[in-house]
Formats: sequence, structure tokens, C-alpha cells
Amino acid sequence: MNAYSWYATLIKPWWSSPAWVFGPVWTLLYAIIAVTYGTVFYKVFTGALPWRVALPFALNLVFNFAFTWLQFPSTGSGQVAFQHNYIASVDVILVLLTLVWAIAAVWPHMRWVALANIPYLVWVSFATMLHLTITHLNK
Repeated sequence: MNAYSWYATLIKPWWSSPAWVFGPVWTLLYAIIAVTYGTVFYKVFTGALPWRVALPFALNLVFNFAFTWLQFPSTGSGQVAFQHNYIASVDVILVLLTLVWAIAAVWPHMRWVALANIPYLVWVSFATMLHLTITHLNK
């Protein structure tokens, strides 16, 4: 069973968004992340911002990219290799917490970066609640 087939078999809450929504939403969010995080890292590398401002952004990227691997990776043969909802639950909470930290850290320096990440914060808050609910429903 591949990752998407496996996910389709899970019990989901009534308020879960349709699967087709995730692609367009993440495409928009990754564009926002690329511009805002890229700006933060550029400012840190040029000395315009202290490194501690970039730390939560870097951690957020690590946790964000780890989620898909923890939840949906494939063995290469189409089989899901690592369906650990509980570990992915910890990870998605870390995505949310590091995003809040990143927004707070950058606010005094570049408010536009903080404000531009509000859609990401809203989506990650929704995704966190969705993932935790799905994990609970499928224990």
C-alpha cells in the first residue's frame, strides 16, 4: 500500500479538508517560506541580523521537512516505510512551536516577515489539530 492509499484509509474528522487542498496550499506556503526565510538567512549571513533570529527559522525548516518523511515515506517499492503517527505528532507540534518562536524572534527586526508568515501559522495550527485528531481517532 502506498502512502496516499494508506492515508486514505485513516479515520478523519468531519472538518478535515479534502486531500486535493494540501498541494495548492503548500505551494503557496512554500513560496512565502522561500521569500521570508531566505530574507532572514540573507540578513543573518550579511550581519544585519543576529544568528539567534534565524535559529527558529532553521529549526522550523528541519521539522517541517521531517514531517513528510515521518508520516508518508515510501520504501521505493510503493510501500509505506514509516507510518509513525505519534512521532509525527511530536514533530508537527515542534513545527508549530518553532514557527511561533520564529515570528516572535523576527518581529522586532522585520515585521513584514512576521506578518507574511501568518497564513503559514494559520495552516500549521489547522494541520496540527488535524494530525492530532487523526492520530487519536486511529490509535
